[in-house]
Amino acid sequence: MVGDLGVDTRTRSSVITARAAATFDPVGRSVATARSFVRDTLQGWGFTDIVDDAVVLTSELVTNAVVHAGTAADVLCLRTEDAVRIEVSDHYPEREIPLQQSAVNMGNPDREGGRGLQLCAALATRWGVEYTPTQKQVWFQLDLPDRSVGTRAAGPALPAEMLPLTDGRVRVAVVQIDRVGAISAWNEDAEELFGYVAEQVTGKPLTDFAAWPHTPGTSTGIVEALQLSRWEGSYGIRGSDGRVTPVYASHLRVRDTDGEPSTVCLLVRDDERAVLQTPLRGPAPEPGALTESHTADPFEVFIGSPAPDDLDGLLQRTVERARDMLDGDAAFLLLATDDETELEVRASTGLPSARQRFARVPVEAGPGRYGSARMPAVHEDLTVVPGAVPLLSGTGMRSVVTVPLKVEGRLTGSLGVAAESPDRYSNEEALRLQFAADRIALAVESARLGELERLRRGSLSFLVEASDLLAGTLDRDQTLALMAQMTVPTLATWCAVYTIADQASEPYLSYVLHEDEERIDGLKALLSKIAPPDPVPTPGARVWAAPSEAAHQAALRTSMRSLGLGEPISLGSGIGTTLSTASAVGGETVVLPLVARNRVIGMLTLGKPSDEHFRQEILELAEDLSRRAALALDNARLYSERMAISQSLQRSLLPPGLPQIPGVEVEVIYRAAGEGNEVGGDFYDLFPIRDGAYGFAIGDVCGTGPEAAAVTGLARHALRLLAREGFGGPAVLERLNAAILDEGARSRFLTLLYGELWPQEDGSAVLKIVCAGHPLPLRLRQDGTVEPYAEPQPLLGVMDDLELYEQTMTLDPGDVLLCVTDGVTERREGTRMLGDDGLADVLTTCTGLTAGAVAARIMRAVERFATDAPSDDMAILAMRVPGLQKD
Repeated sequence: MVGDLGVDTRTRSSVITARAAATFDPVGRSVATARSFVRDTLQGWGFTDIVDDAVVLTSELVTNAVVHAGTAADVLCLRTEDAVRIEVSDHYPEREIPLQQSAVNMGNPDREGGRGLQLCAALATRWGVEYTPTQKQVWFQLDLPDRSVGTRAAGPALPAEMLPLTDGRVRVAVVQIDRVGAISAWNEDAEELFGYVAEQVTGKPLTDFAAWPHTPGTSTGIVEALQLSRWEGSYGIRGSDGRVTPVYASHLRVRDTDGEPSTVCLLVRDDERAVLQTPLRGPAPEPGALTESHTADPFEVFIGSPAPDDLDGLLQRTVERARDMLDGDAAFLLLATDDETELEVRASTGLPSARQRFARVPVEAGPGRYGSARMPAVHEDLTVVPGAVPLLSGTGMRSVVTVPLKVEGRLTGSLGVAAESPDRYSNEEALRLQFAADRIALAVESARLGELERLRRGSLSFLVEASDLLAGTLDRDQTLALMAQMTVPTLATWCAVYTIADQASEPYLSYVLHEDEERIDGLKALLSKIAPPDPVPTPGARVWAAPSEAAHQAALRTSMRSLGLGEPISLGSGIGTTLSTASAVGGETVVLPLVARNRVIGMLTLGKPSDEHFRQEILELAEDLSRRAALALDNARLYSERMAISQSLQRSLLPPGLPQIPGVEVEVIYRAAGEGNEVGGDFYDLFPIRDGAYGFAIGDVCGTGPEAAAVTGLARHALRLLAREGFGGPAVLERLNAAILDEGARSRFLTLLYGELWPQEDGSAVLKIVCAGHPLPLRLRQDGTVEPYAEPQPLLGVMDDLELYEQTMTLDPGDVLLCVTDGVTERREGTRMLGDDGLADVLTTCTGLTAGAVAARIMRAVERFATDAPSDDMAILAMRVPGLQKD
């Protein structure tokens, strides 16, 4: 039966080309496992564009099944030619099937439950709910974005003065990548552009050199891009000097005559992208439509019809066209923040774009303000008004024209064109540029909003995964490593985590990570030589200039040393290391406080290379991550402190060490039940009483854990004290019984085997034993016979008046005395129990073994008896009289 919820629940008609299915148990961790299953499946199919939406929807629907419905969840992924459908089913046995045409209340969006269907309605192309008497199935479908493969395109004939400019000879690097992503061919132009000869790069992965724009929720990764049949876009190649060269690339997937696939990559400098870039064609005109009356605007002709999600491509083509239209030397475009208080550099040509990208300047006030953002402005000579356009400081540009980008009266950006000579522009050029800006403003704003929405979805998925990882460990070092690994390279190129032990301590550099592992040591050495950032609790990211300044100074000193102009002050192992480190931290560095429970416990430091800047959305995402990471780090600290205290107290309850007894071998094995417990309800002791006399004990307090361990400490210390005061075995146990009863409600009954041992000159040993409710000790003779070695008596902590007695016996040379607690004899596997007889059978196989070998064999037998972890404490005490050694 299908419930009519007012949504499209029609069955799919497309042919299914692949499927993947999995079932997840009704436990909380299944939600994270289901997310990973869907993510891995879609990435394996090459559908990275829809992964984030699919993961978020799956997370909500599986949560409904395993948490709210309390049943297992079946997840089925179906691939068609143009879409992906994911079905999530639960097995709630008492589900009431809704009537058709019944109204459905989606509920308050602030409620904890019911959000899965709302998200389906918001994110999915189609979705639906199908009911049967035994299950409910919620499905959603996500259409795949159009990917034009092998499309041919042509532009109109343009006058020579309108053609794009290039600097000298255009070099096209041809790089071939094999099946596993390694470089197999590298031409001369690639050597000239990036500084590597073919021998240096052949056989190495392209990912070692590519600086991919890692932004959550936008674009694909380089590994996925190399697997596509055709791909075009921008990224960077890290050259031999450590600097990143922005490039525009065209990838084509091919195969040789043997069927072996590879990818051919054509790369040019990013400002020469017109050599490779394929403009997308606009929609074809309707048949019979009149086109003669419409003259194509040259600005639109050059920009073409960009894809709705290609913001960077749109902005780059805009600045290139604006520069050519006004015959300028440089052009730039800045986008406004939501509150219109700052402008962020998003595209430029003819300027050091790597240094300026994502740099921010204020609009209205403050140092370096952008005073001409809201109105068209012409500056005939910037030397007369220095700082009027902060972006051009130090670039050699003399004249500039800037115009605003506005949508419905709201400032959304600023477009500018600059020239190296003064007096190049007038109001006429400003009007032409403003006309172009008005034509493109709406498309830019639409693409920007689309990018922000994709980034928001990607950020949500990123934070969900980060929270799961951080919540999955209470180990401090692992938490530090996770913090760094989640930020590099997704949010930053490198990361450093400082921790603060207490309010009186200085920040300590605890963890350093760089996307290039070879640069970690140099980065760590650099950061260790500069003062850490101040632990300011103010939320948000703040710029920290010290690493960049120190790196540049180190590089300068190293360069001077190489020229013989000064004494070196080395921060690394050589010139290459220092220059590489300077390049690695040469960009913007920001510090985010790690605040937990109203206290700064550390700082998260993120950095960019080569004068790059962080975009505001990334900083906001990093701030959300830092709050989660701070709480996880503080939880790990508290757990470690309490575990250290617990272990210290538990170790104080154990004997400090076993004494050496002449003529007697002794071995003890002790296992406390429960994670993190070193001491439980079972205990043992072996101590000297006086010359030639030793006391030994093995006992079992009712229960496990801290309460039982407290009685354990009382019993062990009381035994030593009373025995050394000269009391015999019965008197010692009677006084211990009174001490336990004095504990009142905290008292617990105790079984105890206590004895005193006297080694003899003939190689034997005399024992006096009292067995108060404890499993009887077993004696193993040299001939392999096993027999109980004492008689049972009442246990301690139950009755006030006890009448105990001791039994005297002798261990002959070669005999073994085995004492255990009931955790050994009561070891169970289903309905079977090891028992006293099973223990005796194992002991009969130990003839001729040392005390250590006997104890080890008993423990192995106990562990192999059952597959489950022991639920009770266990103690084994083995004593053997080896006899006199003959010369």
